[in-house]
Amino acid sequence: MDSLLSRISIRSGVRSGQPCIRDLRITVWDILRWLGTGASHAQVIADYPELTEEDILAALQWAASLKDHTAQAE
Repeated sequence: MDSLLSRISIRSGVRSGQPCIRDLRITVWDILRWLGTGASHAQVIADYPELTEEDILAALQWAASLKDHTAQAE
């Protein structure tokens, strides 16, 4: 799991500090939005060949970790 999250980078000058996949300027939110509209992992990778399956899993893991963090704070 930690190796997946290591694919996420946050830099203040890149995409307004949003979490990005491997400094590609593709945000976690971009990937989640594409998946949320019904795109499959294969379709996302076909449209953005610089992404890998592990990148998509990292975005999902990032979102899950945010939810876990929020639940712990309540």
